[in-house]
Amino acid sequence: MTGVESPAYVPGHGLLKGRTAVITAAAGAGIGGATARRFLEEGARVLISDTHVGRLKEYEAELAGEFGAAVAALPCDVTDEAQVHALFEAALALHGRLDVVVNNAGLGGTSDLVEMTDEQWSRVLDVTLNGTFRCVRAALRLFRASGDGGVIVNNASVVGWRAQAGQAHYAAAKAGVMALTRCAALEAAEFGVRINAVSPSLAMHPHLVKVTSPELLAELTEREAFGRYAEPWEVANVIVFLASGYSSYMTGEVVSVSSRHP
Repeated sequence: MTGVESPAYVPGHGLLKGRTAVITAAAGAGIGGATARRFLEEGARVLISDTHVGRLKEYEAELAGEFGAAVAALPCDVTDEAQVHALFEAALALHGRLDVVVNNAGLGGTSDLVEMTDEQWSRVLDVTLNGTFRCVRAALRLFRASGDGGVIVNNASVVGWRAQAGQAHYAAAKAGVMALTRCAALEAAEFGVRINAVSPSLAMHPHLVKVTSPELLAELTEREAFGRYAEPWEVANVIVFLASGYSSYMTGEVVSVSSRHP
């Protein structure tokens, strides 16, 4: 299959003007970094976090050069409850309010189940599923206390729907994120909070290239209807939609960002 060229970059339209957002795992060129940039382009004030302190500082400086004081950064390991609490308290201290949370932190890897260790299994679930839980819980406590509503967008994966060899831990974690999204959305509706998730298939970024063989990337790309991978900003555009007023009647949904059906 001959791949379709990536579309032109979509400019901002002020969809998040005046909103304050926290975005986890947002250092660098992946979906989190693209989401931070898109939110800033749409008028939001953004607090980005990551465990990679050096990359986080570099990306903060890059974004600040374009968007000034609208961006700030704080390191955060989502497996550490104290750090999660500090992240959300920092958002309030900086801006006095919180409107949107994007839970992008996740950890993958490839290992056949028969060879997988308890440590490998537990580490992926603790970052990807438990980390999302901790951040959702922290955000909901703040949203409930403020009484002003809010939006949470979680990052799932099509692997949570469809099988892929060597991905049992990651698939289980992402399926858990989907279930967490649906259940939390029902609980949060009574105090005006919407919770949805995106489910990307193949969004290319440098980290993915490091942890995935060229053969597998080529195979996965070939399966896509457009014959190409998604640009991270294409996934970020859907996150913007879910964070904005254009999705005001959507909650508990998992939106596939893929050019093929799960």
